[in-house]
Amino acid sequence: MPDDKPEKPEPNPTSRPHASRTVAVPLGVAVIGPMTAGDVVYLTTAASVQFLRPIFVRVIRELPERHTYHGWVWIEGYQLNAAGDAVARRELFVMRAGVRMQALPATRRRRPVPVG
Repeated sequence: MPDDKPEKPEPNPTSRPHASRTVAVPLGVAVIGPMTAGDVVYLTTAASVQFLRPIFVRVIRELPERHTYHGWVWIEGYQLNAAGDAVARRELFVMRAGVRMQALPATRRRRPVPVG
């Protein structure tokens, strides 16, 4: 007796509602891991369209309790001016693949004030 049952197709893992998805990242772009307190990041339109004018941010912490889309993260930090001083505290929604780790912006050396 021949087997007349059709073969079951293999389940497609991407068709499940909660399957993990990958984010396309251009070659040569490294996706950073979790950001920690003190990290300085450079945010441009690669991180979010809101950064038409790029900014430097000193990270206070990531906000993992805020669930987001895959590849996106909420961060809390201080926006820095050209001298590297904090000018505003902000909570930002950014694409992790677009965040660039940076050294502190170049600052001018302050001359010591003579006492006396």
